[in-house]
Amino acid sequence: MSIDSIKRYHMSRRKLLQAAGGGAAAAAIAAKFPYLGAQQAFAASLAEQELRTVGLSVTVQERILNDFKEKSGVKAVSGKADIFPNTQTELLSGSTAYDCWETIGERLAAVVATEKITTIPTANLKNWANIRETFTKASDRWDLNRQIVGQIWKDETQTELWMVQTVYNYDAIGYRPDLVSAEEASTWASLFDPKFKGKTGLNVDPLIAFGQAIMAMNTLGLLNVSNPGNPNVEEIDEAAKFLIAKKKEGQFRALWGDFGELVNLLASGEMIIADAWQPAVMAVKAQGVQCSYATMKEGYRGWAIGVSPITGTPNLDAVTAYADYWLSGPPAIAVSEQGYYSPTTNVKDSMPADKYAFWYEGKPWVGPEERGIKEGDLRDGGSLETRAANVAYWHQWPDEYDHLMAKWDEFLSA
Repeated sequence: MSIDSIKRYHMSRRKLLQAAGGGAAAAAIAAKFPYLGAQQAFAASLAEQELRTVGLSVTVQERILNDFKEKSGVKAVSGKADIFPNTQTELLSGSTAYDCWETIGERLAAVVATEKITTIPTANLKNWANIRETFTKASDRWDLNRQIVGQIWKDETQTELWMVQTVYNYDAIGYRPDLVSAEEASTWASLFDPKFKGKTGLNVDPLIAFGQAIMAMNTLGLLNVSNPGNPNVEEIDEAAKFLIAKKKEGQFRALWGDFGELVNLLASGEMIIADAWQPAVMAVKAQGVQCSYATMKEGYRGWAIGVSPITGTPNLDAVTAYADYWLSGPPAIAVSEQGYYSPTTNVKDSMPADKYAFWYEGKPWVGPEERGIKEGDLRDGGSLETRAANVAYWHQWPDEYDHLMAKWDEFLSA
């Protein structure tokens, strides 16, 4: 549904009253146990609360949840790993099974419009001060709502966040360098190259798959779309025809949605080139199998994941503490060593200098081999600064979402 149609469908008077009641309850909790000031009261509050979270397996990790429980003193933690489209549908259908959604920036529009999530003030985040400028300063390359800094904030005062970012990256193509050259893998068009028929993979999220198809079509001279993340109706139609034709030709080995599935397909050689997450590429390398992450001629896809509190949660303090925990050192190290980026420079003070230099600054690996990384190796794509300068577009909620989803259904059933 479009944002307007989602809002009309879900925001009945009864649900509005429920949301308002939930907001009042949350406010009462916050008033009783303010995060800043009465720290002992806040600690007592956490001991009475639990954290129920849902998100991708990227961030919903047992080791991270257990570490948060130990450090925060919350009563209990639980996490469910699921893909974004599934959780969005669940929340819009009225689920109250979670306290927060570890969502992705482009999907905030749907849950903000329907008041399914609430905000976290930056004043309640003691680890906020060292956040990277990517999340506070807009680029003049895109309209504000077409980049992450225009998606996460409640308003231009930048005092309240719809989503406290925890992980981000710039996605590219993962490939087997023993079977595909770096030059071949350096364009999104390679996913649709007949040379790799039956050996390529697309992400199962339609907002991602359409963007990739459009970037490829731009390169092939079939389209000329300035913002692949927000195509119009005609551009969606052309991309759908392209995707359906490629599917019927047997181009794709799989539409993957799970980290482990992606790793297994690349490691086995069933897929030799695919839209991929960099940590999956690192996991394949850790198995002793050659795998690389391409530097994209057209540019990368930028995205950020973070913690969004569910409206009416009785555990708002726990959610706030969890978001703040993500901005501290230990979880930032965990995701950095998988190949993601932490949105805060706090990680630099927590990681060994040589490891930070490798993961963030484009410097050679120093020390013994670790998970397939050998002395002198460089991170694929170079430094964070280099990769951030080569973004084709940020993930975003398309204006023609309804139409895109209808065409995605046609693709799936073709």
